[in-house]
Amino acid sequence: MKGFVTNIEQAALENEDFRRVLYTAKNCQLVVMCIPAGEDIGAETHQLDQFIRVEEGEGKSVLDGVERDLTDGSAVIIPAGTHHNIINTSESDSLKLYTVYAPPNHKDGTVHATKADATQDEEHFDGVTTETL
Repeated sequence: MKGFVTNIEQAALENEDFRRVLYTAKNCQLVVMCIPAGEDIGAETHQLDQFIRVEEGEGKSVLDGVERDLTDGSAVIIPAGTHHNIINTSESDSLKLYTVYAPPNHKDGTVHATKADATQDEEHFDGVTTETL
């Protein structure tokens, strides 16, 4: 079967990994993330578009220096070339979210248990999609 179907809210809420790639297509990629209390994704700029939806927790987005509060249900669209960060502002709870990269940003199947794992791994999308594995 081509494509991917899941309960994305459940997948995001159950995820405990900093980053877990769920599905990679030629032109987009679905990823769930869990940002521990007081941590962030890390300031970065992509040459691709990104959509983020918060499923649980509180935080803030910083897009080209403009901060906005995030709560359950918040959506963020990050156009290519935007310097951005997502920060968990909670002192005790994880920030659970899912994100769609267009085009893909990570190698299919990538799992980073922690931000440190992600920082040490210099992987990037290599053109291999979920259905070509």
